[in-house]
Amino acid sequence: MTTPAPTDFDAVVASTSDATRESVPVSSRLDDWWLRQSLAVHRLARWGAPALVVVIAAVARLFGLGHPASLVFDETFYVKDAWSQVNLGYEGSWPAEADARFSAGETDIFTAAPGFVVHPPLGKWLIGLGMGWLGPDNPASWRIATVLAGIIAVVLLMVVAHMLFRSMLLATIAGLLFAIDGNAIVMSRVALLDNFVMLFALLGFAAILLDRGWAQTRLDLWLTRKEGSWGPAIWWRPWLVAAGVAFGAATAIKWSGLYFLAALAVYTLVVDALARRRAGIPFWLSGTILRQAPVSFLLTVPAALLTYLITWTGWFVTSGGYSRQWAAGDGNAWTGALSWVPLSLQSFWHFEVSVYNYHVGEMRPHPYQANPLTWLLMLRPTSMYYQGDATGGESISGIANPIIWWAATAAALYLVYRLLRFREWRVGLILAGLAAGYLPWLLYLNRTVFQFYTIAFEPYLILALTAVVGILLGNARDPSWRRLSGIRITIIFLAIALAVSAFYWPVWTGMRLDYFWLAAHWWLPTWR
Repeated sequence: MTTPAPTDFDAVVASTSDATRESVPVSSRLDDWWLRQSLAVHRLARWGAPALVVVIAAVARLFGLGHPASLVFDETFYVKDAWSQVNLGYEGSWPAEADARFSAGETDIFTAAPGFVVHPPLGKWLIGLGMGWLGPDNPASWRIATVLAGIIAVVLLMVVAHMLFRSMLLATIAGLLFAIDGNAIVMSRVALLDNFVMLFALLGFAAILLDRGWAQTRLDLWLTRKEGSWGPAIWWRPWLVAAGVAFGAATAIKWSGLYFLAALAVYTLVVDALARRRAGIPFWLSGTILRQAPVSFLLTVPAALLTYLITWTGWFVTSGGYSRQWAAGDGNAWTGALSWVPLSLQSFWHFEVSVYNYHVGEMRPHPYQANPLTWLLMLRPTSMYYQGDATGGESISGIANPIIWWAATAAALYLVYRLLRFREWRVGLILAGLAAGYLPWLLYLNRTVFQFYTIAFEPYLILALTAVVGILLGNARDPSWRRLSGIRITIIFLAIALAVSAFYWPVWTGMRLDYFWLAAHWWLPTWR
């Protein structure tokens, strides 16, 4: 049984045009003129609809960005660290009660004494760029970098969706769902690091997608020469290098970016092995493991490691960073076979071990911590900010659009079935991205973690939902009743999703609501 393919917008337009031409008298110049105008409308929609999605994403993320004019949630760490890092080259220390003074415009009250930080510097460099651009006393400057990352991610997701589904319609739907989702909006409007992890991981995902076609082309060229039974070792795979750089940058923001590098590197090897088996190469598995795997490793891992180290330049070229002088202390320098390692690298390794020990031991309770097993159900969203009294208040809550989130979770579960049943490569790639961002956290069920970490893998949930929408829509060869029912369901779903986003907009942006209306947004008791 042939399964329906995702809708191709161009095919729909073409088939519609052909059907219209058959029903229009050839001699009617007026009808021909009208048909040409209709096609022009289709072309306008082809590019105008994605542009409108970008506008929606920008407005949702930029409107009222400076409110609240105080540091919210973990902005207390990243904004202040970013500003001291811009000025010192490393994260300095801040006096007690620094938040209120910083929010009031006293931004240069840091000291040269190093602060212990638990995340790499790239995300803070990006936040610092925004602060240097708009001025550190402007609350919008703290958040402008994460806003731009969120808007760019919407555009990038549409590009990825178009490459996957070959449909501008589905690409636009994917972008719209991401543009109006609350988790994506809130994480773009607060100066936290996770939006950057999401963006660079998505860039790496796009590079992996491009490498898939590139490697297949190189394999086909090799097959024309029949040079052996083990298959080739393909060295010229620039998209793998690009993926290494992107995943290295994601890791240079938070170490969780490393999961994407590991998981999608394994994915590329699986794709390589299956491609060789389809091509009839006798030793397809051993050839992949023994010939291509070492080459792929050398193309990705060194690029990722170099990218990661470059982001620490400020720490290396200055002398005041945390643990920067550790190896120079009495009895600290390595001896024996590793004594040749430069002291700066010895100190750097010591610092990284300290950070690792912190992360694996971070189990202090927090009122908004969320067990990873509950993330896909969205049982405990993170409250970023609340200011109010018995009559009402202002809230910034990371509640995703429930309709989009739960539908995307159901879609992802359905795609697991489709992968097992039909072995569709698009489904496999989407689930690989989702698994890279989610499954590793199941190893840390006792750690203090939060629902907002899910922004790193939300693009793949959206792609899963988009894939199911494509299946619902079918294609131009399907019976009209099936097409119409799929279109109706999709339109109704998108309309409800837009209405729910409008309803939740006040609690994503910190607008004041009466307590009754504020409580109406807590659909589950755990959302309070």
